[in-house]
Amino acid sequence: MYLGDEAWPDLESYFESESLALVPLGSTEQHGPHLPEATDHLIGEAFARAVADRTGYLCTPTITVGVSGHHRQFHGTMWVEPPAFREYMESLTRNLTTHGIDRVIYVNAHGGNVPHLREVGARLRQDEVAYAIEWMWNDSIPELVDELFEQNGPHGGPKETALIQYLEPELVHDDRLEEARDTGIPGVEAAETIKHGSRTFYDAADNTNNGVLGDQTDATAEKGERLFEAASAQLVSLADWLAEQQFEDLMPREHV
Repeated sequence: MYLGDEAWPDLESYFESESLALVPLGSTEQHGPHLPEATDHLIGEAFARAVADRTGYLCTPTITVGVSGHHRQFHGTMWVEPPAFREYMESLTRNLTTHGIDRVIYVNAHGGNVPHLREVGARLRQDEVAYAIEWMWNDSIPELVDELFEQNGPHGGPKETALIQYLEPELVHDDRLEEARDTGIPGVEAAETIKHGSRTFYDAADNTNNGVLGDQTDATAEKGERLFEAASAQLVSLADWLAEQQFEDLMPREHV
């Protein structure tokens, strides 16, 4: 069920019987010469919409701009500052609770959003308002990612390339995959920006001139389909588990 498609009277039965919502998130930022700037939010929305269709859980509209200031040197990247993002996400989640939603899965496809979503979830739980958790597709299937790709990136690498080849093939510049590989870097280690145990880089441009890492030529739509189906199954299982929990059991424990 997609919230944006429904008239308000038709949502009443959902809120009477269910208390879980899927909130897709991503970013609008550079993903190299071969992928669209919408890559992350297209992936997040695809997972949330597919799982909503399979399970009947509610899917909200997608948050398309996230914490992406570290990609700002590349044309077209959009971002909000971390405090604004956290305030927005907390306000949005509290809004959902007025309709009876008390558990939320942030279906997130952008690494830059992760610590901020965790902070929002912790605050909401501490206030005993809602139980909101972050889910990122590749973290749910690490073994399959490692099996399919010798060097998966991470950013703009073959795993994201394969997903977009499967989900939105017309948006992939397949004729630029070799360029993406040859003008990028295999991984952060190759940039030599980790010095004596310290991450000395702050921006993507500190590591890679074309914005991406990994071997993009290793991606195929068939691999993307395998990733999508496997991770979707994990999200279905997570949503079902969360829906079955007693709200009280999800809240903070009393002082020991």
